[in-house]
Amino acid sequence: MENLKNTEIETGEFGPIYRQFEKKPKEAIKHLCKMKDGDCIHALFREDIGFIDIIWGEVTDPIKHKGYGLAHIIDKHGDDIKALGFSLEQLIPILVTYGEMANSKDPDKIILKGNNFKIIISKKAYKNNVIMNKTFVLTSFSIK
Repeated sequence: MENLKNTEIETGEFGPIYRQFEKKPKEAIKHLCKMKDGDCIHALFREDIGFIDIIWGEVTDPIKHKGYGLAHIIDKHGDDIKALGFSLEQLIPILVTYGEMANSKDPDKIILKGNNFKIIISKKAYKNNVIMNKTFVLTSFSIK
């Protein structure tokens, strides 16, 4: 009989947890876009913030383009990102690495601002009525 490996996948509030993409944001984003589910732990790092997770997230209102995570960013800003000549896996690491810290009215959110976009990093996650300390890419906004 063939020796079977343990195929149990770790899961969390945002789906399958992928730990193999630590400090590999481009690969993490490509993987999440392929899987359309999950949480890449510690995919980004910035000295003044620390580790940042990237989650697939969801679009909660496709008409008003509401949601969170990569799914939301693609839904709301995918065409704008392409119009700038970037892919999502290029833009997010650039904004996190080089974005200028901007003031946020919400102490649980960090704003990193570039020339054409800003990205919001959340320090708290709310899922299934559970509040978690989690630093992750929440959303982005086009600066026009």
